[in-house]
Amino acid sequence: MRRILWPLGLAAALLSPFTVRAQQTTDTLTLEQALELATSRSFVVSAAQRELEAQDGSVRQAGAFRNPELAASVEDTRSATRTTTTTLNIPLELAGKRTARVNAAQRARDLAEVELTNAKAQVRSSVIAAYFTVLAAQERSKLAANSADLATSGAQAVTKRVAAGKVSPVDATRAQVDQANAQLEVTEAQAALTTARHALVALWGDTEPRFASVAGDISVVPERAPLPELVSRLEEAPALLAARTEVERRKALVDVERSKAVPDVTLSVGAKRDNEMGRTQAIVGLSIPLPLFDRNQGAVYEASKRADKAEDEFQAARLRVLAELQTAAVQLSIARTSLQALQSTVLPAAQLAYDSASKGFEAGKFGFLDVIDAQRSLLQARARYLSTLSNAYQAATAIDRLLGR
Repeated sequence: MRRILWPLGLAAALLSPFTVRAQQTTDTLTLEQALELATSRSFVVSAAQRELEAQDGSVRQAGAFRNPELAASVEDTRSATRTTTTTLNIPLELAGKRTARVNAAQRARDLAEVELTNAKAQVRSSVIAAYFTVLAAQERSKLAANSADLATSGAQAVTKRVAAGKVSPVDATRAQVDQANAQLEVTEAQAALTTARHALVALWGDTEPRFASVAGDISVVPERAPLPELVSRLEEAPALLAARTEVERRKALVDVERSKAVPDVTLSVGAKRDNEMGRTQAIVGLSIPLPLFDRNQGAVYEASKRADKAEDEFQAARLRVLAELQTAAVQLSIARTSLQALQSTVLPAAQLAYDSASKGFEAGKFGFLDVIDAQRSLLQARARYLSTLSNAYQAATAIDRLLGR
């Protein structure tokens, strides 16, 4: 028995999710892996999926026919003169009530299906945004470490020049202050990276990151279609699909309420046994309510106004999504223009200025303040590049979220 259970236990241990998670601790997380984790383990997606399954039950229930009713009555308790009547009452729905119910339930199911698609798009956009936030935080951490290294090497060089009597001890103090500030930036960048990593893994329910880093090329600038083409895809937006489906559902509910204005008919079929006369008589009856006072007019009016409200909400959602799409497209365009300028002009010029200042300081042509200024300009340019790139990814993610991509 032990020989059989031991291989099974070993296989289960190797295939367990804990083993997979342990492997992820040393691996580099890719965007595809993050999206798969979030989609498969997101409670937002699972809740929308359960709502869709619940609406399947509503459609099934809406198509059910009304149950018949069995009725029996006895007249006189004496057996010799007793009369027993038994009837089967069959309700007959008129004015297409069942069809209207099924149509309304189907529209509600369509809405749940759209909401599921919307939930997946929201989770996807959140993961992409959080993923690139981690990627940018990684680069900021590297940039801060590089800055600290530059500040340390600069402080060491100034210390040697002070000892040789070539520069003032004041420059050494300034170099030490700059080095301390660089170390503080390293601490802040690492804290920001930790926060971003936790925000990412929280999207699929983990409390601690189980990966060493995220993969990605920080030099790649996101690109989307021109604004006119994006506007032409506006009808595909999940928010508009949901609002449009809600309009159709409300109109279907109006039909349901209108069908209730026509009363249903109850057909009665049965038999009457008269013991005193010794005979059984067939009974056929028809029951029709008289809609003298209640014609469901209030409910019809309410459903009509709610349908009008849904139409207004659809138009408002269209304007809102259009405005958000235009804003995101403009932000992406501005970010791309800024990134091109930073890549082609600002970053190379800042790097050249720092290299020249460093070489000039070593040759005694420039002071240490010139080196610090050039270093700060270079680091600020790099930080601005990362910030602008982050804005570009946020705008691109917003476009994808709005269009449900």
